[in-house]
Amino acid sequence: MFPRRTALALLAAALLAGCAHQPSRAPALPDGTRATVAILETTDIHSNILGYDYYKQKADLTLGFERTATLIGEARKQYPNHFLFDSGDTIQGTVLADWQAQVQKLACDQELAIYRAMDAVSYDGGTAGNHEFNYGLGWLSQVTGTPMNVDGGERQRCAGPHFPLVLANVDSARDGQPIFQPWTIVTKPIRVTLPDGKAEDVTLRVAIIGFTPPPIMQWDKQNLAGKVTADGVVEAAKKYLPQIEAQHPDLVVAIVHGGLDTAPYTPAMENAGWHLAGVPGIDVLLLGHSHTEFPGPRFAKMKDVDDVRGFVRGKPAVMGGFFGKDLGVIALALDRVDGRWAIDKQETHSEVRPICTKPGDAASCVAPDPAIAPLVAGVQAAAVAYVNTTIGTSRVRMSSYFADEGDMSALAVVNAAQRDYVRAELPRLHPELANVPVLSAAAAFRTGFGGPDDYTDVAPGPLTLRSAADLYFYPNTLAAVKTDGAGVKAWLEESARRFNRIDPAKGTPQELVNTRFPGFNFDQLQGGIAYVIDVSRPAGQRIVSLTFDGKPVRPDQPFIVVTNNYRASGGGRFPGLDGRNIVLAAPDGTREIVARWLQQHREITARELPARSWRFAPLKTAGPVLFTSASGKAAIAHADGLAPIREVKDHGDGTATYAIDLSR
Repeated sequence: MFPRRTALALLAAALLAGCAHQPSRAPALPDGTRATVAILETTDIHSNILGYDYYKQKADLTLGFERTATLIGEARKQYPNHFLFDSGDTIQGTVLADWQAQVQKLACDQELAIYRAMDAVSYDGGTAGNHEFNYGLGWLSQVTGTPMNVDGGERQRCAGPHFPLVLANVDSARDGQPIFQPWTIVTKPIRVTLPDGKAEDVTLRVAIIGFTPPPIMQWDKQNLAGKVTADGVVEAAKKYLPQIEAQHPDLVVAIVHGGLDTAPYTPAMENAGWHLAGVPGIDVLLLGHSHTEFPGPRFAKMKDVDDVRGFVRGKPAVMGGFFGKDLGVIALALDRVDGRWAIDKQETHSEVRPICTKPGDAASCVAPDPAIAPLVAGVQAAAVAYVNTTIGTSRVRMSSYFADEGDMSALAVVNAAQRDYVRAELPRLHPELANVPVLSAAAAFRTGFGGPDDYTDVAPGPLTLRSAADLYFYPNTLAAVKTDGAGVKAWLEESARRFNRIDPAKGTPQELVNTRFPGFNFDQLQGGIAYVIDVSRPAGQRIVSLTFDGKPVRPDQPFIVVTNNYRASGGGRFPGLDGRNIVLAAPDGTREIVARWLQQHREITARELPARSWRFAPLKTAGPVLFTSASGKAAIAHADGLAPIREVKDHGDGTATYAIDLSR
C-alpha cells in the first residue's frame, strides 16, 4: 500500500501536471534571425502506390507514390528544414485498395498498404478526404488506427499510419465529439541563421488542422447518415483556432481537402479553400480534391489569387496534383520579428513538382524510390491475381475513346446491369412503383483526363473482374430516384454542358468538348429513351427531341432513373437531385453489380446491350469541329458506327486531334 501523500506533495504534483500542458518555448532568438522551411504536400494519391495500370496490366511510369517518394527525397536534400503532409483521398482509388477493403480485409494488427508506403518516407501529418469515407466508418476507423464512438466504428486501436491524422469538421452523432483529433502540433528541429551569420538549431512548432468537404453527408449518405455530422470548414476553423492559438504555435497550417471557389460561402461548400484563407490565424494552406495543380494557370483570373507564386488571399498555398503525379512544395521564408516567426511573403513561393517533366513522356519521369515496391509486393500480387479472375466472355469491344461523341459501348453494360438490378428489386420495396418505366444513367469515368492511357478499353475475348473495374472505375453504390419527364430533360440538359456551343458559320476550328465540365458528369441515359443534342444551341436548351418508346416524353410522365449514390445525393449539382427523391439505395457497389451481370450473361453480344440512345442534331459547319482522344483509334469509332470521325493530327504523346462531321 502506498503511503498517503502530503498536501505539499499533492500541490507539487498538480503544478507539474499543469506545466505538462503549457506550450514549450523556443529559445530566445534575436529579431532578424532567418530560416527557410519547406512544407511538402501530397494529395489525392488514391492508393496509387506503384506506377501500375491494373486495367491494362502493365507499368505506368507517369503516376504512383513510389515516384513521388523520390521527389520527396530530393526536396528534403534541397531543404534540410522540412515538413511533409498529406491532404487526403489516400486510401481509395485502385484495385489494390478495393481488394484490401472489400475482398481480403486486413486484421486489426495489419497496416494498410498505402500507409506502409507513406510511413517509409516519414510523414508529419495528414487529413481525410471525401473518398476516405467510401468504405464506411468501420473500415476508416480500423485502418487509420482511430477508435471512433460511432455506429460500426472500432473501439480498439488497430494498426494505422505512423503519423497523426487531423479532421476538424466531422463529429460523431452520438456525442458531438470529432471522430479524429481536430488539430495537433508537430515539432521539429530546424537550423536557423542568426543576425551575425551563425547557425543555430531550434525547435519549430507547427499546428495542423484538417478539413474534408461537407458534402460527404450526401455523397456517402448510406455510410454516414445518422452516424456523423459535418460542419462547414470556416465554422470548424473558427471553433478550434482559439484552442490552437492558446498553445502559441509558430505556424498554423490548414490541410483542407478542397480546392478554390470564390462563390459566396455556404457551410455546405465543396471547395472552400479560398474562404478558409480569409480566416485570421491560418498561415499556410494545403489544398486538394480538385485533381489539379496550384499554383497553375487554371487559377489565373481568380480574385486575390497569385497563380504564379502560389498565394491565396495573401496566404502561401499549394495543391500537389493527384495519383502521385506531383509533389507540392512551399518554400517558406521565415523572419524573426518582435519575438515571433513571420512569413516573408516576398521571399516565399509555392510550386508543384511533377514526377514527369514532359506529360506523357516516360523518359522524363523520375525513377521510383526502391524502398516502396517491396513493402507492398504481397498485396500487389494478390490484387493483380484478383482482377484476372475470369467471369465471362465478350464478342464486342467496349471502350470510352469516343464516349463524348456517341460511342456508348462502355456505358451500355453499366446501364444494362443497373437497370436489371432495379427492375428486379424495386417492385419488392415499392410495389406502387412497379409499373413506372426505369431508365439508367451512366457516365464514362475515363475520358483522357489523366492522359492517353486514361480510357476504358475492354477488348473482345475473356472478361475478368478487371474488366468490370475498367467499366466502372469508382466504388459507388447504386441508387435510384423518382422523377418525371421534366426532370429527365433537365438531367440531360445539365449533361449536355459537356459540349461547347458550336457556331455553324465560323470558319476557324472549334473545340467540341468543354474540358472544364468533367467527363464523369456527362451522364448518358438508356432504357427505351432517345434524345437529340443540338450543340449549336446555348447550354440548357440543347435537348431538341426526347422520346420514350418512340413517343414524345411528357413533362409530367413518371420515371425511375438508376444512377449512383454520388449523383443521386447531389454530386455534380444536377437539378432536382439532392437525395430527397431516392427510392432505392442499394447496399451493393455498382462495380459488383456490373461484375455479377457479366457473370450471369457469360457471353456478351450486341443483342444483350441496349442500343445507342442519343445523337447530335445535324449541323453543317463552315470550319472543322475538333476534339482530342488517344491516337490511332479512328478504326474503333468507325466500327462503332461513328463514321464521321477522322484523325487529323497525331501529337506524338499518345494523343491526337480528331475531327467530327456533325452534318452526317
